[in-house]
Amino acid sequence: MSVRQEAGTDGEALEVWIDQDLCTGDGICVQYAPEVFELDIDGLAYVKSGDELLLQDKGATTPVPLPLLTDVVDSARECPGECIHVRRVSDRVEVYGPDAE
Repeated sequence: MSVRQEAGTDGEALEVWIDQDLCTGDGICVQYAPEVFELDIDGLAYVKSGDELLLQDKGATTPVPLPLLTDVVDSARECPGECIHVRRVSDRVEVYGPDAE
């Protein structure tokens, strides 16, 4: 079963965001998906835009590229701070992360 099928998001757009208040700065997300996540000088992880710009606004989201979906989901699952949230764009329901149903 694919990650999308598992989450019931087959064919739906997903986005990811990081709660910096919970981020421990371990960098596991950057190891899994450096195209999506980056550690900033403050030692916390942030998402990046499609053109590699660091998005530092609180609650900033970025689309999850389909080829990187498994890496992003693995980041959310392995994050010790439980601060990575992956949700459907259509209804903003979290499908991976600490608030996933």
